[in-house]
Amino acid sequence: MEATRESSVVETTALFGEARNVGPPVKLVVLNGDSEGLARTLGSAVSVGADATSDLVLSDRGVSRRHARFEIRSDGRVWVRDLQSRNGTFIQGTRVNEAELSLGTVVQLGETQIGLFPRWHVREVEPSSAQRFGELHGKSLASREVFAVLERVSGSDVSLLIEGESGTGKELAARSVHQASLRAKHPYAVFDCTTVPKDLAESELFGHRRGAFSGAVADRIGAFQRADGGTIFLDEMGELPTDVQPKLLRALETGEVKAVGDGSYRKIHVRVIAATHRNLNAEVRRGRFRSDLLYRLAVVRVHLPPLRARPDDIPLLVERLLGDQLAEGDTIEGPNLHGLMSYSWPGNVRELRNVLARAVALSGNRPGSVRFAQLIFNLASDVDAPATLGYCFPGVATPLGYKEAKQQLLSQFEAEYIQALMRRHSGNVSQVATAAGLSRKHVYELLRRIGPPSHGED
Repeated sequence: MEATRESSVVETTALFGEARNVGPPVKLVVLNGDSEGLARTLGSAVSVGADATSDLVLSDRGVSRRHARFEIRSDGRVWVRDLQSRNGTFIQGTRVNEAELSLGTVVQLGETQIGLFPRWHVREVEPSSAQRFGELHGKSLASREVFAVLERVSGSDVSLLIEGESGTGKELAARSVHQASLRAKHPYAVFDCTTVPKDLAESELFGHRRGAFSGAVADRIGAFQRADGGTIFLDEMGELPTDVQPKLLRALETGEVKAVGDGSYRKIHVRVIAATHRNLNAEVRRGRFRSDLLYRLAVVRVHLPPLRARPDDIPLLVERLLGDQLAEGDTIEGPNLHGLMSYSWPGNVRELRNVLARAVALSGNRPGSVRFAQLIFNLASDVDAPATLGYCFPGVATPLGYKEAKQQLLSQFEAEYIQALMRRHSGNVSQVATAAGLSRKHVYELLRRIGPPSHGED
């Protein structure tokens, strides 16, 4: 089926058999395509689209920036609503604006199929009462659930797999676990799978002997040996070359490593923490990652939530990141804080840190005299960021030329203006054209350029 084909648009309440209360907790699972294996729990609502701010981000050219919204309503029933997507939302070949779903229903967005399945989950650890764990800070329930797991596993030697988007603090979490463990006084070694050439990965992990290969002019110890007695952090585990994976698995299972060019194994004693932004279950299905290695790494598995899923943490994070740069007695509140909490933060805490640093640097104030309310946060790259006091026009707080800044401002105006009219007129292009004084052709061209309206959804 081609997602772009013409089809009659229908609104229905239970398209396929009598819809029923879903009952147990449910989740959305991507069944095919590049995003295969991605899953999101449907707590109340999940936005789906190609935009990085969506709760479930799909890598599919046929999927609109904000394509659809799945939600559980007050009566316990699950619905999907199309957000005026370019190619539509389909169930069994029928295009729908809104439809009630039952367990097992498959919804198609672009070329991607998403299934609705039960989620069987028992909370193993109650949320922590602490608002920090090592170098991680947060007071939201999502953060405290993570802290509770990390607190428990720090005292053991089990392997830990930390998952999460870029910028969520996976390395901070790993380092904090090491610092809270019985191995804290022993070495902590980092092996980043993305920075090592594939043909040198084995040598960097396990070391090599002089003459083992061209360029090996001296013996070299690997990351595992450097971490002996302590912890090794394997960052971006999903990028590890497939030919090295069985050798890593053997090291984890036997506690022995063999340097390249060496004829014997050496006993080591390390605790392994791995991290990835990839869905390793999907990588296993694609044949890019060994299932037995995944099982060995993920004895305990923890997911760091993105910043957009825990806005309650932002005031605490801002206070920590600004530190003693603020004037004595200054408070973190008001329109500036509202703006930061409303932004989607595609770069997560790393982006927040950079935004704050830039605002302080451009304020011209010395450390200890900065006023939070007077800072200007340039978040204009997100067209959904609210225009609150303290925000600036795009380009003004950065050294863009006049023409570039003007074009950026006009592009943002077009996007916000047309999207607002689309929401006001429920997506009726004729009414939007009349209200704007434009031709329908012009409106369609603007929509093609800026993408579908956001409906105010995150």
